[in-house]
Parts: sequence; structure tokens; C-alpha cells
Amino acid sequence: MPWVYLVIAGLLEVIWASLMKQSAGFTRLWPSIGTLVFMTGSFGLLAIAMRSLPLGTAYMVWTGIGALGAFAVGVLLLGEAFTPLRALAATLILAGLVLMKLSSGK
Repeated sequence: MPWVYLVIAGLLEVIWASLMKQSAGFTRLWPSIGTLVFMTGSFGLLAIAMRSLPLGTAYMVWTGIGALGAFAVGVLLLGEAFTPLRALAATLILAGLVLMKLSSGK
């Protein structure tokens, strides 16, 4: 179950990061409130997952999901560039996540 919490926490991180972008530096009310709500949920689920997962594993997977998800949102929804080097960087992050999961033994 900790892995489920961790994945959901990572997905919530993608949402709050996207809302933070939309908040324009916390100058827009509803995206700012959404950022804080989803951030709280993300941190809360991360904390629950960390009860039984190693710190390094949990934090790396959480940030990795957030980074890959934010990259995908940027490319797919915000018109950010999808270049071979950016794709390679995302692939390396994904490879790191898979290796961390495989090495955790849980």
C-alpha cells in the first residue's frame, strides 16, 4: 500500500506544480488555492508512504513522478519544446525510478 500512496502523492505533485504555473507567482486566487490544497495532499501521502519506505527511495520516486509528469504537462498542454535531449533526460529519470524501485526490495 505504501507504493500506492507514493504514486498518488507523485500525481498530486504534478497537479500542484501545474497549478503553481497557472497561479502566475501566486497572483491568481484559485490556482494559488489549488496549489496549496494539492500540495498538502501530496506531502501528506508522501509522509504516509515514508512510514515504511526508505527515505531515499520514497523521495526520489515522488520527485521523479513529479518531474516526468510536469514535463509531460508542459509538452502536451503548454506547448513546451520536445527535443531529443529533453526526451533523453526524461528517459534517464524514468530509468532511475525503475532502478530505485527494483533495488528497494519491497
